[in-house]
Amino acid sequence: MKALRPFLSTEEYFTTQIELILDLIVRQESYIDRPVDAFLIHRPAGLLTQLSDDGKSYLKHADEKGDQILVDDEFNITGIIDWEWSHTDSKSGAFNSPIVLLSVADFYEGKNSISEDENFFAKCFEAKRHPDLGTIVRNGWLIHRFRFCCGYDLQDWEGFLGLFAGLLRAMGITSDFHLEMWKAEALERFKDDHRLQQLIELNNRMDHASLAKSIQV
Repeated sequence: MKALRPFLSTEEYFTTQIELILDLIVRQESYIDRPVDAFLIHRPAGLLTQLSDDGKSYLKHADEKGDQILVDDEFNITGIIDWEWSHTDSKSGAFNSPIVLLSVADFYEGKNSISEDENFFAKCFEAKRHPDLGTIVRNGWLIHRFRFCCGYDLQDWEGFLGLFAGLLRAMGITSDFHLEMWKAEALERFKDDHRLQQLIELNNRMDHASLAKSIQV
C-alpha cells in the first residue's frame, strides 16, 4: 500500500481516502460481504468544495467526547488529556464542532441541522470576532457525515442508512432518499466504471456459488 502525502485541505484528504477505500473494495480487502453496495456508497463522494480551508494546518485533538477536558470545582479548565489521536487538520476540520455537541438522534436520522449546543459554540466564535469559524461550525454537518460514512461498518446497515441519507442531502445529491431508487440510479450512473463491472461480476459468482452450495445441502 502506497504512503499518502500530507494534505492541505479537507476536500483533498477525503477524496484520497475514498479512492483508497474503493481500491480496497475492488481488491476484495474490504467490504467483502457487500462489495457493490460499498462501492456505490463511496463512488459519488468527494464533493467538498464549499469548505472554508486556507491551506494552513492546525492542531486537532480528535478525541471529542468531552471527557478529555479537566476542570476544577468552579469549572475552570485545568488541563486536557488523551492526546494520542491528535493530528494536524485543515481549518474546516480543526474548528468544526466536536461530536459531543451533536444531537445524536437527529444526526443518525439524517437531519442536517445544528444542535443548540453547536449554535452556542458558533456564537462564541462570532463573539470573539471570528465569523469565519462560526460559519465552519454552522456548516459542520457535512464534514461530520463524511467522517462517519467513509469506511463505516456496514454490518450495522440500518444504522448506516440514516447517516448516508443525511450525507446525500448535505451534498445536494437528493433530498428524498429511497434506498432501492438510489441504488438503481447509482448503478445506471456508474455502469461504465470498469471497477463496478468487476464487482458486479464477482457478486454474481458469489451468489451462484452460494445457491449451488444450498442445493447440494
